[in-house]
Amino acid sequence: MISLIWTIFILHIAIFLINTIGATTIDNLLWHLYLKLPTSLYSTAQEQSKLKREVVQLKRDMNNTSSQDEFAKWAKLRRRHDKALSDYEALNQKLSSQKSSFDWFVKIARWLSTTGLKLFIQFRYSKAPVFELPGGWLPYPVEWILAFPRAPQGSVSVQVWNSVCATAVSVMAEIITGMALQVKGKGQAVPATATKMQ
Repeated sequence: MISLIWTIFILHIAIFLINTIGATTIDNLLWHLYLKLPTSLYSTAQEQSKLKREVVQLKRDMNNTSSQDEFAKWAKLRRRHDKALSDYEALNQKLSSQKSSFDWFVKIARWLSTTGLKLFIQFRYSKAPVFELPGGWLPYPVEWILAFPRAPQGSVSVQVWNSVCATAVSVMAEIITGMALQVKGKGQAVPATATKMQ
């Protein structure tokens, strides 16, 4: 079983990634993945995609056909386009209502697995030490702050460890981002100076 130390740290990494990537982006990705699964919505999504391509193709054919010179052909294309468009809109409305339900379910699952789990851990382990500090290493006021609010004296509380993990994850992300930008900047600067020398 994963220790409390690593559980809280991994939880804060997950929260940071969700906040960085964006909940809406994750919801859309999960929706597209869900549509690929063999469910009842799979065939509906395939039919909607097929109708969308058909509507676009018929619209293109209508635009390429003169409504005055080839009226019979244009009228036939127009009827097919209107029928395909109404079928597409009906399927689109059905999928939109299903997506609303799916988004609601995903939001609840995301909240329960991140913020809800964090709150549960804070209340469940409020009196339990995350880890013990070596005796006599820190003065009493520092030990009291690290054990705040309810952990035993000489240990680190869940609340303090949550704060430490949140800060550590954001600082590590800034360091990694800075290093990546620096490497990217050097990678772009080298070819530019090499071309000037030639």
